[in-house]
Amino acid sequence: MTNHFPRYRFALQAGFDAMAWAVGLALAAILRYDLHVTKVPWSGVAVIAVIAMAAQALVGRAVGLYVHRWRYGTFDEVTAAVRSVAITTVIVAVADLIPALDRPVPFTVTILGGALTLFVMTLGRFAWRVLLEKWTRLGDDDRTPVIVFGAGDAGLHLITSMLRTGPYHPVAVLDDNPDLRNLQVKGVPVRGDRTSLERVAESTGADTMVIAIPSADSELVRELAACADAAGVTPLILPAVDELLGHDVGVGDVRPLTEADLLGRREITLDIDAVAGYVTGKRVLVTGAGGSIGSELCRQIHRFAPESLVMLDRDESALQAVQVSIEGRGLLDSRDLVVCCIRDVDRLTEVFEEHRPEVVFHAAALKHLPLLELHPEEGWKSNVWGTHNLLELSGRFGVEKFVNISTDKAADPSSVLGLTKRLAERLTSDAGRRFSGTYLSVRFGNVLGSRGSVLPLFRRQIEEGGPVTVTDPEVTRFFMTIPEACELVIQAGALGADGEVMVLDMGEPVRIADLAKRLVAEADRPVEIVYTGLRPGEKMHEVLFAPDEASTVSEHPMIHRVDVPPATPAEIAGMDPFRSTRVEDDEARVIDLRTARQRASDSDLAQSV
Repeated sequence: MTNHFPRYRFALQAGFDAMAWAVGLALAAILRYDLHVTKVPWSGVAVIAVIAMAAQALVGRAVGLYVHRWRYGTFDEVTAAVRSVAITTVIVAVADLIPALDRPVPFTVTILGGALTLFVMTLGRFAWRVLLEKWTRLGDDDRTPVIVFGAGDAGLHLITSMLRTGPYHPVAVLDDNPDLRNLQVKGVPVRGDRTSLERVAESTGADTMVIAIPSADSELVRELAACADAAGVTPLILPAVDELLGHDVGVGDVRPLTEADLLGRREITLDIDAVAGYVTGKRVLVTGAGGSIGSELCRQIHRFAPESLVMLDRDESALQAVQVSIEGRGLLDSRDLVVCCIRDVDRLTEVFEEHRPEVVFHAAALKHLPLLELHPEEGWKSNVWGTHNLLELSGRFGVEKFVNISTDKAADPSSVLGLTKRLAERLTSDAGRRFSGTYLSVRFGNVLGSRGSVLPLFRRQIEEGGPVTVTDPEVTRFFMTIPEACELVIQAGALGADGEVMVLDMGEPVRIADLAKRLVAEADRPVEIVYTGLRPGEKMHEVLFAPDEASTVSEHPMIHRVDVPPATPAEIAGMDPFRSTRVEDDEARVIDLRTARQRASDSDLAQSV
């Protein structure tokens, strides 16, 4: 109803408060004279009331009561009302003692009048709030009955919003906290915990449940989603805390579950000062910048204002996409966008000579396990020798920090992918011994939304009518979201020391079959799940640490560290069944190339002189 006169709401509110003072002081005077109305000095009451009204208007505006700082009738607004009345009471009491006014009323009238005024003001606000909720409460006949899980602040805001607008009508609240039993949230009863879902759904006719816990982690979300599936109820959810951006929860925030809800709802805290200390104002190079991890790294590093951010990839379209995501344009007109393959040591040398990076994040790699089992030599060329090329050039050009992006498959490797990434970790460890900068690796598991990720594949198979293919009913994997992984990668760069592998906390491993069943449950038609068997090189259960690795906790609770034995390029070359030339040849080529360029530069200088 306030929408009909928004311009006059606060003027009316100030007017009501002024009248509350008139009423409060009049009642106080009558009580002071033992209900003998004829004995009350009404002229004095009028003088004091005028002073109180003017003071209330000024003080109320000063404390924010009449400037739309709080919603009407909330605890914050009532607190402001108490503060304004207290200050106004002091002003009125002082005015009553001024000799020139000749004591208009007894002193006790001013104090009692303030107390009665506050009572009238709060009573009026409470009555108005009740009327507003009654006028704005929608009819429930044509709306979807829903159960809200979570009786906290988010649940309260959500139910309040549902009662006023939207397609949902809250019929019950569930919460696992036994202290909240028999509570009512805006008139909607709390009727049990998660085990009561099926019973409550049957008794209320609700076929939808909204998980109203923005702080819920992925494990809780999966458990509640499983309860909803068992009860034949559609689960919806509120976004995580960091997605709400500080605004009040409302019906518009309710949405279906996503992969991130099921697998990657973790709150990451960064030591901003530590991160900025080695990124801000530095020349940063990111390899594989067009990939899932590389592009997100670029976006996050850009926030820390590096002197330059060189984005290197062999895919020009991917580079255009990351430029658009950072700069809002994709003209490909910057020298900081570099088309280059990390296998090409000559081209890489040109890049290092031009940009002189101080920090390197190495995310370029071949990562699809089945393909690398079929073409192992390609994995060696990119994951091992491409990393070697970058490490050698980083050492020669004085890179201060080198962060190698690894994978959980490097722990106790059983595949070409795992082996090549393990060797990349060992090469990085060796570079830390030989060069002056800090060289470390960061190891984590599967990331949601990356190219070839299993969940987008499942959704595509479901859209096509199935079947959904899972390797084994018991196979498990670690998961986290791309932003989570990249935030921790950047943080790990600030914590790691030479030769260490920083291992990110991935939470509990998740059964892939359970995820497939959850997604199939959302489908509008039956979809079959087919088990195909593990592929060559695949593990039933991934691990983050090898059996002989002893992990220690770092300064960040979600990052552990392990030491990795170094391996020299010559030692790695002896393990490579596909390498036809010795690693020293590449090192000599880098030296020869730099020497030739230096000679050419000296020659040009001599000619110009």
